[in-house]
Amino acid sequence: MNAHKQATFRGKSVAQGIFKLALAALALSSFSLAAQAQEWPKQSIKFVVPFTAGSGTDIVARAVAERLTAALGQPVVIENKPGAGGTIAANQVAKANPDGYTLLVHSSGHVVNPAIYPNLPYDTLNDLIGVTSLASLPNVLVVSPSKGFKDVKDLVAKVKAKPDAFNFGSAGMGSATHINSEKFRVAAGINPTHIPFKGTPEAITETIGGRIDWYFAPIVSALPLIRDGKLQALAVGTPKRSDDLPNVPTTVEAGVPGSEYTFWVGMLAPSKTPKPILDRLNSEVVKILSAPDFKTKLDNIGATPMPMSIPAFNAFVKSETESIAKLVQTAGIKAN
Repeated sequence: MNAHKQATFRGKSVAQGIFKLALAALALSSFSLAAQAQEWPKQSIKFVVPFTAGSGTDIVARAVAERLTAALGQPVVIENKPGAGGTIAANQVAKANPDGYTLLVHSSGHVVNPAIYPNLPYDTLNDLIGVTSLASLPNVLVVSPSKGFKDVKDLVAKVKAKPDAFNFGSAGMGSATHINSEKFRVAAGINPTHIPFKGTPEAITETIGGRIDWYFAPIVSALPLIRDGKLQALAVGTPKRSDDLPNVPTTVEAGVPGSEYTFWVGMLAPSKTPKPILDRLNSEVVKILSAPDFKTKLDNIGATPMPMSIPAFNAFVKSETESIAKLVQTAGIKAN
């Protein structure tokens, strides 16, 4: 064999050897990921919730955590991390070790933040990956009975007459409760002052006390207070009426077309979390959401299960991010 042929043969042998090594590394990597998923979880799991305890997102997170603890055999604990419209909590999870032990349970406010916070320390679509949506729940437009609002038309008329004299509360800039009010405000053609709080409990307290004129509260948090007469429900923000408040109209039925809004809660993880762990999480959570007794549990708090596959939920988050960006521009929403 001449020198040229020997060199060619050696080159082919080296290339084949590298290819075999690459295949072996890939197989080892796949085996390692599969083994990691089989071993997971070996310790407690943390749900980071961007709002205070007692908020709609928190209540749904705790209901899922209780069932997931039983399903996985490891404690699922809640860490409430309110502030900056949920961006503090989202950044914590985006930067966390992608091992399946630190997860984000956020509201639909998650998709608002890229539009109102131009310098986020994380990338909403690339640094976090959706596991599944968990539930949808109506926001209900509540006021203190002492305010004397007869209905939605009465509220709108009074605010139009004296716009500087009225305000509305939210669970934080960019939260689902804020965006619901902004959709309503833009559609109704009114311009009251926005007062953000750290979470729903604080906003509800101020609404009951009459210091806040109205609040689009998650029905899960407001329903007991409505039933006790401490809050008056004028409308629900969803496209259709709530089974829990069948006599309360939607904001569209109440005379404000284009004001409908769906508040959802979802679970996300650091984007580099191994796929087998994400698949396991999705499978276990979807089973929980599909269980008849869990559906009843959510129904009792005014929520509806909203299970999705991983690809479907991520496509949904991307679509919601794009559509909400248009609303933010139209409404002129800016972070304080």
